[in-house]
Amino acid sequence: MTDSRDKIYATLQLDIAGFRFDQAVASVFPDMIKRSVPGYETIISMTGTLADRYVQANSRCYDLGCSLGASSIAMRHHIQQPGCEIISVDNSEDMLKQCRVILQQDQNNSEHSSVEPSPIKHTPVELVCGNIEDIPIVNASMVVLNFTLQFIPLEQRAKLLHKIADGLLPGGVLVLSEKVEFIDQQHHELMIDLHHNFKRANGYSDLEISQKRSSLEDVLIPETLEVHRQRLREAGFSSVDVWFQCFNFASLIALK
Repeated sequence: MTDSRDKIYATLQLDIAGFRFDQAVASVFPDMIKRSVPGYETIISMTGTLADRYVQANSRCYDLGCSLGASSIAMRHHIQQPGCEIISVDNSEDMLKQCRVILQQDQNNSEHSSVEPSPIKHTPVELVCGNIEDIPIVNASMVVLNFTLQFIPLEQRAKLLHKIADGLLPGGVLVLSEKVEFIDQQHHELMIDLHHNFKRANGYSDLEISQKRSSLEDVLIPETLEVHRQRLREAGFSSVDVWFQCFNFASLIALK
C-alpha cells in the first residue's frame, strides 16, 4: 500500500471541524504522523525493543489506540516468548480497516522473508473496535498508549491508568507517549515554535499548521510531564520516568 501525502489542511477552510480519525485521515496517516511528530519512528522502534525485554510467556500485550498498527507490528516482530497475543484497540473503524490490510501485508512479508523466521512470528493480533476505556486489561505484560491518552477526557485518565496497572502482571510495562505542555510559559512557547519549525521543514505550510492546530484545540488536551508522572505513581506503578523527548513530545516508561 502506497502512503498518500497529507493535504487535508492545505486549502483554506472557513469552518474547521474538530479533528477526527476518519477515512481522510486514515488514508494519509503514515505521512501525517511522520511529518508531524518528531521522534515517532524512534518511539515505535523502541516499543519493539521493550517488547523483547518485558513481554512474558503466555501473556497479553495491548496496543490501546492502535491507529494503523505500527506499535502492534513492532511488538509482534520482537516478542520472544511463546503463548502471547496482542490486543489492538481503536474506536475508528476507518483506521482499523487500513490496519487490517497493513497487518496482513506484514504477515505475508514475514512468511516470504529470506531471513531465518522467528519462532514467535505468528503471535496473533486481535483487532477490536471500541473505546479503550471499556476494554478489560487482563494478564498483560505490556501495554502501549502511544499518543492516545491525550484524546481521552481529563476526568477519565486516572481511572484508565488504574485499570491498566491492575491488569498488568508483576514486572509488566506501560509505554505512554504524549504531546506535553510546560509550566514555564517561555519554555512552552519555545517548544511550540520548534515543533512548528519541524513541521515547516517537513513541507507543511503556515496555513496547514494553523488549521491543524485549530482542529485539535478542543480534542487533544496535553498535560505536563509532572502530572503524568504523579498520575502513574498514584495508579500503582513502582517506577516511572521519561525515556525519550523531542520538543513537546515525550514517552514515559512505567513499570509494575
